[in-house]
Amino acid sequence: MIKKALSLTIVIPVYNEENYIIPCLDAILLQSDGADEIIVVNNNSTDNSVQIIQKYPQVTLLSETQRGVQAARNTGFDAAKSDIIARIDADTVLPTDWVQKIKYDFQSSDVSAVTGPVSYYDMPFPWLNYWLDHITRKMLQKLSPSCPFLFGSNMAIRRNVWLLVKSGLCKNNHIHEDLDLAVHLKQSNYRIIYDKRLHAGASARRYDDSWTGFMKYGRMFRDSYSSHGIDSIAPRLVTTFYTLGYIFMRSSRRLYDPKTRKRSLKHALQRKHESPRKNPMA
Repeated sequence: MIKKALSLTIVIPVYNEENYIIPCLDAILLQSDGADEIIVVNNNSTDNSVQIIQKYPQVTLLSETQRGVQAARNTGFDAAKSDIIARIDADTVLPTDWVQKIKYDFQSSDVSAVTGPVSYYDMPFPWLNYWLDHITRKMLQKLSPSCPFLFGSNMAIRRNVWLLVKSGLCKNNHIHEDLDLAVHLKQSNYRIIYDKRLHAGASARRYDDSWTGFMKYGRMFRDSYSSHGIDSIAPRLVTTFYTLGYIFMRSSRRLYDPKTRKRSLKHALQRKHESPRKNPMA
C-alpha cells in the first residue's frame, strides 16, 4: 500500500523581527519540498514586521494580542491544517532540505515530535558551533532521559498529537514553552526523536543580552523542568555550558562581521549595539 504523502505547515511566532524575518521567509520559499502552509503569528509587533510579511502572498498572517510566545505559538498551531506542524523562530534560516528531512522522520508512525540542532550563522566557525550545540543536546538526551526537549527554533509535531495534548499544557510565561510541550508529550508516552541531521541556522543574538538577562534566560531552562517536579543534574550542566558559551562567545561575536566573515577590532569598535531576541512580556 502506498502511504499518503504527509502535508506540513510551518508556524513562526513574531515580535519585532524586521531585521530577521526576510531571510527566514526567503529560506522557506527555497525548500526543495515546499511547505503546504506558512503561518506567521504577529504578537503585538511595533516595528515594520507586519508590513514586510504582508509582501509575501504565500504567507498567512495571523494576530495574537495576548503577550508571549506561548500564546502566539498556540494560535499558529491551532490554525494549522497539515498533518505535521513545524515550528521555527523568526531568525531561523533553514537549509533547502529541511522540510524533506522532517517528512522523512515522520514516516515512522510512532514518532510524535522531532527536533534537531542549530548552528549560529552570524558567528565564526558555524561548523564548530553546530557540533557544540549537537553535543550539548545529545548529552542532555543521554544523561537524563527524564528531561525531554524540543527546540523552538527547529522542531515539528504531529497535528493530531497537538490537538490531544494542548489543553494540558502549562500556562506559564516564565518557563520555556517548547520544553513544557516536550515534558507533557513524554508524560503522555508520545515519542520525541532528536535528529542530528535536522540542522537549522539561528542567530547568536542571545549572546548580545546583558549578563543579568542571559542568566535569567538560563534559569528558565532549569525552571522548565523543576516546575514539573523533574530534578536532574543534566539541566544544570547544560546551563553551565551555555554560561561558559556566553563568557567566551560574546567577545568573539562582537569581533565578527557575518557579512565579510572576518574578525577585527575595528569592527567591534564600529559595531552598532545589537539587541537580543525581543520578549513581548518585557
